[in-house]
Amino acid sequence: MKIGASTLATFNDCLKDSLEFIEGLGIEYAELIHQYPNENFDLDVLNSFDLNYTIHAPFMDVNIASLSTKSRNVSIEQVKDSINLANEIDASIVVVHPGLLPFILKEMPEKIYPVSNESIRELGEYSKDLGVNTTIENMPNFESMIYQDMTKLNEVLAEYDMGMTLDIGHAHHSKIPENEMYFDSIKHIHIHDNMGDDDTHLPLGEGNIQFKDIIDTFEEKNYDGIYMIEVNNKDSIKKSLEYLKNNF
Repeated sequence: MKIGASTLATFNDCLKDSLEFIEGLGIEYAELIHQYPNENFDLDVLNSFDLNYTIHAPFMDVNIASLSTKSRNVSIEQVKDSINLANEIDASIVVVHPGLLPFILKEMPEKIYPVSNESIRELGEYSKDLGVNTTIENMPNFESMIYQDMTKLNEVLAEYDMGMTLDIGHAHHSKIPENEMYFDSIKHIHIHDNMGDDDTHLPLGEGNIQFKDIIDTFEEKNYDGIYMIEVNNKDSIKKSLEYLKNNF
């Protein structure tokens, strides 16, 4: 079982301190949030650790489903920067959000999904040219979020021969049953807990997600990706790591 931790929990620390904390827990995988204030990583610092990296592309001020061509193009270029970084440091996965539904168009999602799909296709082709595995993440149950429906997302990714990042907490918040979270397209997993009423990124075991049902299914299917702990602070990483060690 490959276990990693996202730098979301250490977001306000300098890169060196963040990675020292993760490696100090005996974790072998770290997901770098490629987002302000960490838009430019010191490669010497990254290479000084015995960690394997994944990249989370920017998600603040980024919308690859924007109907504004200029905004969409800038967003795509920001994600491509993450793909380039992954290529440079040999990161195994890049995680990308599929875009947002503006409040003024909330009744017209049919205008947004085709734009998102075209952006996903473009990013997938760009990634393949560089030998990078770019995956699209399912979203939580918020009005502005698209691709909460994992089945619909899976269909698009199958068409483009791309992978999915399963965010278990997002899926639970979107009322997807634990026994319906598995898809062959899933190459990466974000793992955190909640009570089903909000996307709270709680430590594992502090919400009501039935992780055993989910993880047993993935292990039976020979899932070979990472379970990336994506919680809000250092103590929550420790608690989640202990939960995984005690239960799996």
